[in-house]
Amino acid sequence: MEDGKLSDAAREKLRLTVERVERLEEEKKEVADQIKDVYAEAKSMGYDTKILRQVIKLRKQDREERQEQESLLETYMIALGEM
Repeated sequence: MEDGKLSDAAREKLRLTVERVERLEEEKKEVADQIKDVYAEAKSMGYDTKILRQVIKLRKQDREERQEQESLLETYMIALGEM
């Protein structure tokens, strides 16, 4: 790739790569908008969206990892006199 010169094949591959990333970025934005809409709907039904986000985050974790973190959190809170 001397002096910015690419073969036609390399230029085409670059163009396709850029277009693919652009499509994926657009899809990501659409999904983010849909998620935002679902949270707005949940809020209108009386759900606490902050708690919903926490639940979703926790469900992504391995059960053992989550239990270990909860145990550590409890230990720290007790040590700080918060429990």
